Amino acid sequence: MKNSATKKEFLRTLKFVLFSISAGLIQIVSFTLLNELLHISYWVSYLIALILSVLWNFTLNRKFTFKSAANVPIAMLKVAGFYAVFTPLSTWWTALLTEPSYGIMWNEYLVLILTMLVNFVTEYLFDRFVVFGSSLDTAEKH
Repeated sequence: MKNSATKKEFLRTLKFVLFSISAGLIQIVSFTLLNELLHISYWVSYLIALILSVLWNFTLNRKFTFKSAANVPIAMLKVAGFYAVFTPLSTWWTALLTEPSYGIMWNEYLVLILTMLVNFVTEYLFDRFVVFGSSLDTAEKH
């Protein structure tokens, strides 16, 4: 790495990727249990799995990736704002792409993975620059 700031951002991104993978596993496992075993409709399964994933991801990334000492309720409200937009949109497009009544009938897991990738990129940018942008590394121990 050229300098310590570049190295720090690389490590921050790597941590976000790893925590997002763990959140993605939580989302896929919970979605599968709800959808396949309990036969709950796709969008309800998706919504519950997404909420579980978001809570996990927020908690780990606030503490370890962004090392933010920012007010937790305010940071959570910002993330909730992100998901107030993302969730209805992603629920709509997943229903559109998977429900028989729309006639598209993409595989549910393909749509879930594609949606998770969109979520990963947009959430990283939102967290990095909006939620924690002004409080990066404020919880670091010196």
